[in-house]
Amino acid sequence: MKYSRATDYALHTILFLARNGSEKKLGVQELAEKQNVSPTYLSKILNKLVKEGMIHSSPGVNGGYSLGPHWEKISFFDIIQAIEGKTSLFDCCLNSNPECSIKKVMLAAEKNMEEELRTKKISELV
Repeated sequence: MKYSRATDYALHTILFLARNGSEKKLGVQELAEKQNVSPTYLSKILNKLVKEGMIHSSPGVNGGYSLGPHWEKISFFDIIQAIEGKTSLFDCCLNSNPECSIKKVMLAAEKNMEEELRTKKISELV
């Protein structure tokens, strides 16, 4: 199982912002340089995080990105879901069969992983 590179950038961006201080702003250029990624690509990721209320965007010369008001509560799962969406990792080819035993095992494993990721907060790494 593999998450997209966008999820990696999102997780690291939130961590950089947290380590920078909850009130301080970082520009997209600086955040992109820290991760060796295109500012244009990172902007698309940041827009998803802004939409979810995890970070704030301030335009202008002194603008940039900063953490949202309850950033300490942001879990790894919250960030992953903001980037990857809410669909299941496993897609059973026998969708018409609700009793599929393989699907039951895969969904149970996914649920366990999600519960673990919900308990891990970015604030624990700061």
